Amino acid sequence: MTLKYRAAVLHQAGKPLAIEQVSSGDPAPTDVVVRVRAAGLCHTDLEVIDGSLRYPLPMILGHEAAGVVEQIGPEVDTVKVGDHVILSWNPHCGHCFQCDRGQPILCDTYLGEGPKGLHFDGRSKASLGDGAELRHLMFLGAFAEICTVPAQQAIVVPKEIPFDRACLIGCGVMTGVGDTVMVIGCGAVGLAALQGAVMARAGAVIAVDLDERKLGLASKLGARHTVNAKRQDPVEFVRSVTGGRGADVVLEAAGHPAAFRQTGGRARRRPGDLARQDRCRQRR
Repeated sequence: MTLKYRAAVLHQAGKPLAIEQVSSGDPAPTDVVVRVRAAGLCHTDLEVIDGSLRYPLPMILGHEAAGVVEQIGPEVDTVKVGDHVILSWNPHCGHCFQCDRGQPILCDTYLGEGPKGLHFDGRSKASLGDGAELRHLMFLGAFAEICTVPAQQAIVVPKEIPFDRACLIGCGVMTGVGDTVMVIGCGAVGLAALQGAVMARAGAVIAVDLDERKLGLASKLGARHTVNAKRQDPVEFVRSVTGGRGADVVLEAAGHPAAFRQTGGRARRRPGDLARQDRCRQRR
């Protein structure tokens, strides 16, 4: 059965999105059809719109969404019709080199298919009225009334969570894990990472920002230490509270080149780092 619904389609970078009627065919046996109830606008979407991040077009953007399951394929047993779900932009095969080593974010299929704007099975699952194939941003394309995805990308959440809150979990809410975690940038993503580190029982969380108001909120949310980078060198600070080692995990959420370049100096050394140094000395 063909599904017809509205979607926000990007035809050309630098141009407005167009609300158009699109269609999808029957879902695959392992697919679920989700009625999107809320979708967030992420900076990644904006980068595709302005052309700084290039994907094949035309495309349905949106990768931060929540909704209700309307239909499931015959092989789906992880969700049921009526479930409230958030949509994940990180599907993974579960059996490639990277997945076998517990790094699904580096899944071979995920990295291979993502730039093509296709779904995880290598297919486009929507088309325009004239039959032209549509691409999907980050395996979703959630700026639409309907989103068809593999079941692994539909994560059931309690029905008590409002959709406009639940959708943020799909992208903006990230988790930080480690004995000592430094979060650089205490905006929405940084504070979500900070809370993730706290929930993961990190030994200490250090928040870094330039805004005292954000640092105050970081402290309320569980940061043991806060550092205003205008007044104090974060590298010196993290080494002072870790016996000179540095943080076990550094999460850069400021989105600033200078902050990114400094992350290596704030993290502790690991065995691989020492091995690389030995190889460099041998070459010299």
